Amino acid sequence: MAETVATTAAEQLAVEREYVARLYERLDELRAEKTEELAAVRRSRSSGNHQNRSERDAFASHYEDRLAQLNAVDHRLVFGRLDTDEDERRYVGRIGLATEDHQRMMVDWRAREAAAFYQATAQHPMGVRRRRHLILEGREVTALEDDVLDPQMLDDEGVLHGEGALLAALNQKRTGRMSDIVATIQAEQDRIIRAPLPGVRVVQGGPGTGKTAVALHRAAYLLYEHRERLRKAGVLIIGPSSSFLWYIERVLPALGETGVVMSSLAELFPGVSAVPERDPEAARLKAGLEMAEVVARAVKDRQKVPGADQVLRVDTHRVTLTRKAVKRARDKARATGKPHNEARNTFVKILLRELTEQLGEHLNSTSGNVMDRSYLAEDIRQSRDVRVALNLAWLPLTPQQLVDQLLSKRHYLESAAPHLRPAEVEALLRPAGAPFTVADVPLLDEAAELLGDLDAAGVRVRAEAEREQRRSAENAERALQNMHQSLEDVGVDGVVSAQDLTAFNTVTPHRMTAAEAATADRTWAYGHVVVDEAQELTPMQWRVLMRRCPMKSFTVVGDIAQAGSTVAARSWAESLEPFVGDRFALEELTVNYRTPAAIARAAAGVARAAGLEISSPRAVREGEPPVLTRVGEDGLVEGVLEQVRAELEVVEGGLVAVIAAEDRLPELGAALARALPGTVGAGVRRLDRQVVVLSAWDAKGLEFDAVVLAEPAALVHEAGGGVGNLYVAMTRPTQRLRVVAAGELPAGLDQD
Repeated sequence: MAETVATTAAEQLAVEREYVARLYERLDELRAEKTEELAAVRRSRSSGNHQNRSERDAFASHYEDRLAQLNAVDHRLVFGRLDTDEDERRYVGRIGLATEDHQRMMVDWRAREAAAFYQATAQHPMGVRRRRHLILEGREVTALEDDVLDPQMLDDEGVLHGEGALLAALNQKRTGRMSDIVATIQAEQDRIIRAPLPGVRVVQGGPGTGKTAVALHRAAYLLYEHRERLRKAGVLIIGPSSSFLWYIERVLPALGETGVVMSSLAELFPGVSAVPERDPEAARLKAGLEMAEVVARAVKDRQKVPGADQVLRVDTHRVTLTRKAVKRARDKARATGKPHNEARNTFVKILLRELTEQLGEHLNSTSGNVMDRSYLAEDIRQSRDVRVALNLAWLPLTPQQLVDQLLSKRHYLESAAPHLRPAEVEALLRPAGAPFTVADVPLLDEAAELLGDLDAAGVRVRAEAEREQRRSAENAERALQNMHQSLEDVGVDGVVSAQDLTAFNTVTPHRMTAAEAATADRTWAYGHVVVDEAQELTPMQWRVLMRRCPMKSFTVVGDIAQAGSTVAARSWAESLEPFVGDRFALEELTVNYRTPAAIARAAAGVARAAGLEISSPRAVREGEPPVLTRVGEDGLVEGVLEQVRAELEVVEGGLVAVIAAEDRLPELGAALARALPGTVGAGVRRLDRQVVVLSAWDAKGLEFDAVVLAEPAALVHEAGGGVGNLYVAMTRPTQRLRVVAAGELPAGLDQD
């Protein structure tokens, strides 16, 4: 019997290897085809009019995108096969493939025909008799496993059983980069991934439930299912940090998508790369929606009425700018409803007209002649006194200037935020020119919305472009003069002009993709927004994101219990009510695929001891309970080093994380690097090392084979007494957790 099974397995493996080889052969053919087409387009770029060049750029972008997609899907190109009631074999993979004569070879995992691979059960087979999992190493099929959904096939000799594709994936060692779960998506995850596009969908899930993976696969699915709508508007994915985005950046290309905008909140405002907000009190004050009113008042404070009438010099004449005239012009400018910088044009035009009329009446009166003196408008406009006075009354501003001055000048802050107590004003004040923080990004965005475009900047850009064009034309003219004799010698009689030569050498502007254009444009309206680790968002940050997607099409994923900020909301309803009311759908992931049950129970005990209401997803593995090591006050570093050494012997090439409070990271990192040279890295970007030292914040969303947690009480202290960071740290391992403590243990952790 065993020999028969082995023979059957070998035969089935040979069949699948042959078919998979054909799929890879077709993939290589398509790559070569697109490479040649792209090369042909690039060879033809040197000639043609502007329209032709634009069309070639469009073709080049199309071929580049397709080639990037084909190059990204090589790893585990195909992972499943469906045998249907109609005797059809349907292979499921990362993208759709067809033969040269359009015969389907493989179905894209996002296609409706592939849904049964994730959703079919014995009770609801969806027309499927057998679901086969193909396990690949490189381009070679190494194992097969069948899920039989038709009872009549149970005794079929061609049915193969194994460890289970899901458990095999869970037991793999971590690589330091997130991988997709496209081959092992479970039914509850797939239902969320394929949910309709409109509306706000919240995915609540405890640690290890695959929230991030579901969010990324949903983004890929929506781009496939709603290609035309989202291709132009784009999809924005928001992560908690740039390090986290680096960790997940390979997932979407591997799923067949490359045109998504990924950003952290720190980089969401174009031209600004914000630093963390280190002061908890400043972070708390900037988080609330009342800061929108503070910024609005700060803008209005820059629309000033002078304390007294002003006498201004225009050449040899004098005009008077009255307080009444300034107030009247300000009221009319505000009444337009335009942003500050755009309404300034109205303000300036009104006052220039009034001053021109005033000077004209004065000259008519003194000369005794009544005549048209409209020419005086330019004299008024060029007067230095007039320009200074109008700028002082209504100065054009950038968002960066407004926010920097608001937070560095006491009189501006006290005027814009009269509700703040003196201690709160002190907490917000900082030196002028200080780096913008993550908590400042919503203030910058609010300021940009109220200020509008800075017209003067646009004028400077246009003027510089015109000057560059003139310089190019002059250079071309000189070049032609120098070549004149040579042209005559070869019989060319002036057929090339300076304008022709300039146009010929002008570089065609890069044709931006929707993703590139959206990244550079703060006002871009996305078709869909995915927010990961959303439990950390403040009301002001939600306000920014809602502005990015006016249609309110969101996928929001997170776990309220993992919130590490003191200003985080206590429920999804509290987070979203100011923006969408109760118009959101709440989904919950109930299975923990990452964290062993023993570790999950310990983490849950800490959260519940702090009064947090947490979801308790069912773990698929029991695993080992956490190991607690108590050390003396001076023994923390040595204790951590001892546990890391012990873990390296057990993990056999896996990834070990040392998670600690930020102020302890330098000492721990230096000690580990000395003791284990070439093995230790600091921060998420060094996950190529076997041991990585990082904070709980940087560990959010990541997973490791083992975690050594240093001084848990310090994680609670740095979070202002909240246990969110500790809960996050405890739920990062896929195998083992070791806790090293010198101080008092947080409640819940001291029970075992």
